[in-house]
Amino acid sequence: MNRFSEFNQMETARRGRIEVICGSMFSGKTEELIRRLKRAKFARQRVEIFKPALDTRYSEEEVVSHDSNHILSTPIESSASILLLATDVDVVGIDEAQFFDEELPTVCNELARRGTRVIVAGLDMDFKCQPFGPMPALMAVADEVTKVHAICVKCGNLAYVSHRTVQNDKLVLLGEKMEYEPLCRECYHAALAERENEKQ
Repeated sequence: MNRFSEFNQMETARRGRIEVICGSMFSGKTEELIRRLKRAKFARQRVEIFKPALDTRYSEEEVVSHDSNHILSTPIESSASILLLATDVDVVGIDEAQFFDEELPTVCNELARRGTRVIVAGLDMDFKCQPFGPMPALMAVADEVTKVHAICVKCGNLAYVSHRTVQNDKLVLLGEKMEYEPLCRECYHAALAERENEKQ
């Protein structure tokens, strides 16, 4: 058996499962999602990628990482659309899962039941360190959870949260390095204390 056949057999064997990639902003979630999806395509599997229609930061129709890697995707308004659009595919990729509705875990479970490999990437916590959208439920039903870490911009330790650097209390605020920074737990609480002191 040649090397490609072994690789193809290994990739195609990973069917009927849910894989979740989570972490803070700038941790490489989308990079890892794209890497897995490109491997599946190389293994000649049928791949479909989805992202929330509201995420137009880099591109309206592509999933794009902070390192500018990209892969063509389908923007959708609701998770129910995935079931309609993901027929006859081997692998489904979903980016920015935290922005989807609470039905996403049900959709992913149904896809896995059909024999589809589902790879999901998203923020596990919002800027207030609270579980974000459907991500906790997805992590609970996943076959595999990979938590990736950014580096704290203050001290160089592993980052814990995406700290919002602008005054805005909206839960969903699309942004990049001007609006967010990855911080470790200690530096995050120090930043909150500094902000409180400034208010006084």
